[in-house]
Amino acid sequence: MSIDKELLEILACPKCKGNIYLNEKGDGLICDACRLMYPIKDDIPVMLIDEAIRI
Repeated sequence: MSIDKELLEILACPKCKGNIYLNEKGDGLICDACRLMYPIKDDIPVMLIDEAIRI
C-alpha cells in the first residue's frame, strides 16, 4: 500500500487536527497525540473517529 505523499501531507487527524503518518505495515495512519490508528481499507484511509483503533 502506498499513499501519495501529497495526500499524506494534507491529511490531518479528524479528532485533534494534528499530524498523522503511515505506520510501518502500511495498513494505517497514526496520530501520536490521540494515540489512534486510522485503518486503510481497500487502499482508502478511513478517517472516522469511530473507526479508529486505540494504540
